[in-house]
Amino acid sequence: MKITTTLGIAALISAAVPAATMAENFSATVVAGHPPVFRWVRMLDEAFYPATNDALSEHGHSVAFDGQYGGTIAAVGDELETVESGLAEIGVCSSLFDPSKLAIQNVTYYTPFVSSDARMVGEKMNQLHNDDPRMQQAYLDNGNTYLGGPVVVDDYLLMTNFPVQSLADLEGRKIAAPGAAVNWLEGTGAVGVSGNLTTYYNEMQTGVYDGVIVFASAALPSKLYEVAPYVTRAGLGAQFAGGICANTDWFEGLPAEVQDAMRKGADAARAWYLDDLEAAIEKSFAVMADAGATITDAPEEMRQAWADGMNNVAATWAADLDGRGQPGTEILNVYMNAMRDAGATPLRDWDKE
Repeated sequence: MKITTTLGIAALISAAVPAATMAENFSATVVAGHPPVFRWVRMLDEAFYPATNDALSEHGHSVAFDGQYGGTIAAVGDELETVESGLAEIGVCSSLFDPSKLAIQNVTYYTPFVSSDARMVGEKMNQLHNDDPRMQQAYLDNGNTYLGGPVVVDDYLLMTNFPVQSLADLEGRKIAAPGAAVNWLEGTGAVGVSGNLTTYYNEMQTGVYDGVIVFASAALPSKLYEVAPYVTRAGLGAQFAGGICANTDWFEGLPAEVQDAMRKGADAARAWYLDDLEAAIEKSFAVMADAGATITDAPEEMRQAWADGMNNVAATWAADLDGRGQPGTEILNVYMNAMRDAGATPLRDWDKE
């Protein structure tokens, strides 16, 4: 009886402290093509990593994150493939610069002039990813899982080395824009050139472009106002450009509590990002103005003429995806309805034409 009792007590003690015996340390390499000066990279160190480990602390687990940014492992637009290949476990996957594989995610870039409210766009796109399996499928098809932390950028504007008062001022000018945003220049008379934030400054400085389509919160740290001092707020709209993704096989092999912690980390990154972005927008305009930039709002007739002069790139984009077996038209309708329901008033109802 004495031996039996002792063994019974030992078994009870063992059952009572599983966390102490099962605590694990995990590691993850995290990639971003952009350098850490940009918000969508800073959100990893500032929010995602600490929130994930805070959530894991009650389980005795921890994750050692190794951030590899600025193209050290993955160039801009290569993050999805780098994570899929296993060279990294997690990345900030830039859907804007990977349009062939994350086509559905680019719906906002084919629907300009919908809303300048970055928080609205970010929250709605994150909700669509979480609620609509069709949004998640594009990641899964490429060996990735969308965790959250939506990368949303504030209202796009024009920054040029010449003043802009009407569309006529853009005639023949070379204007750089990222990814699908080049389509926004159709009908303006400008010559659209594909570009991205990592090269804008030097190419403006050397005369490759006459201007760029960019957003204020990135224009400030990039110091674009030094080479493009004319800032025209045209209300082209806030946009979804990516999010935090993880290698699906790796992620699904983690204990449930670690998966849950990383999703909580991504939620914390979303909250941190949107708060920081909203504070930065106002500051960006103030600092650029103090530095000598000329900031103007495009006349309403210019904005309407710009929107009306474009082909319906959203309908073309959606039809092309439909033809490839992807739900282009369905996602276009879902997104536009979600934005209108949230209070947006688009200059054009791209889904209804």
